[in-house]
Amino acid sequence: MNIFQNGRKIGSSHTHFSKTAAGYNLKENVYMRINTMGLIQDIHLDTGGKLNPDFTLSSFDFEISSSRFRFQAKGSISGDVLSIQTQSFGSKRKIDIRIKERIYIVPGILKAAAALRLEPDQEFAFQVFDPVTLGSETVVVKVVGQEEISSMGLNKTAKKLSLTFKGLTQLAWVGENGEVLKEKGFLGISLEKTTRQDALFGLPVEASQDLTTVASVPSNMLIGDAAKLTGLEVQIEGITYENVYLHGGRQSFYNNVLTIKKESLAGLPTFPDMNTRLGAEKEYLEPTPFVQSDHPKIRKLARQIASRDQDPLEKVAKLVDWIHRNIEKRPVLSLPDALSTLENRMGDCNEHAVLLAALARAAGIPAKIEAGLVYLNGRFYYHAWNLLYLGRWVTADALFGQIPADVTHIRFSSGHQKQQLDLMNIIGKIKLKIVKQTK
Repeated sequence: MNIFQNGRKIGSSHTHFSKTAAGYNLKENVYMRINTMGLIQDIHLDTGGKLNPDFTLSSFDFEISSSRFRFQAKGSISGDVLSIQTQSFGSKRKIDIRIKERIYIVPGILKAAAALRLEPDQEFAFQVFDPVTLGSETVVVKVVGQEEISSMGLNKTAKKLSLTFKGLTQLAWVGENGEVLKEKGFLGISLEKTTRQDALFGLPVEASQDLTTVASVPSNMLIGDAAKLTGLEVQIEGITYENVYLHGGRQSFYNNVLTIKKESLAGLPTFPDMNTRLGAEKEYLEPTPFVQSDHPKIRKLARQIASRDQDPLEKVAKLVDWIHRNIEKRPVLSLPDALSTLENRMGDCNEHAVLLAALARAAGIPAKIEAGLVYLNGRFYYHAWNLLYLGRWVTADALFGQIPADVTHIRFSSGHQKQQLDLMNIIGKIKLKIVKQTK
């Protein structure tokens, strides 16, 4: 299939199913040329899998790569356990995930839906494993109806399906033989069935529009020095609120108006070791496949930057400063993980956030990853930063070198990286209006 963005070819994909005695073998290769913040990069996503006769997942392997970054994952299901092994920069990690029901993988959903022979207005909820987040989410597939569409120069009858994931709806048109003829997603991206020859050697591949700019939100007024603000009030419209975290911590949300108050650093505890005083915060000391706080290189660097006898704020200040000075600020296409960021010494806000989370946890400081919007030059851009436990939760932004983060950081998700998927439903929909700036 050719991949387009608003009529411009930005890549191609090829998906192949082959029948086996045990079910099906799946192979999918996706290539795109993406522009982020003016930097053009190629990204490859390769997925393989063994599927059961009903297209549920038996085993998978996955790889995403671009320039210097590569992440690999493979896994298999035995009983009610999905065992996964990940690899990034030579670091391997194994995790087991208990599954409550049979799960699918994204390339197999439409085949599974076709096999169910759903009628118009019927829908089915699939539990889908996502190798990007290493978790499962619900995708609801609904038959919208039938349409006549043009595909490869011919008019064909197709079943129109909607796929809804975390409030974001995409469309797909499936032919009478079960082949996917067309897909339409967000940010103007669509896929159209074509021949292998045309996909590889037809229209030349161009870079996408700058996705950072396309997804950004205009501001109704300019903000001078955001670091000098102590408060910000913003009216939010255009979105639903069930999957976003607007109210809590330094943010309060009433009658569609969000108020953000900058935290004070006064009165923070001065004891160096908080581990004996932690409760629920201990969850955010644990390593994850992308926040490898237990890796020897991460632990060694954390010890070099911040000594054990320093109080929590001193430790965090040194960690933020080190990342701010030593990690080159440039956009990358990757699954952000701390170890790759440390090895490559480059990255955007996501890489800065995962590395700070890993170093902070290695230094005994609970760390969350937050995501939302931040103001810059008349627009709000999607951004990631951290929330660190220093006796109470305090924001920090290693990309900007801020503790606490300035009040133009509008939080929509907080916790682990996978929570950032909750932002998908607001991209392209949200409208912001600054009501008040407080200095």
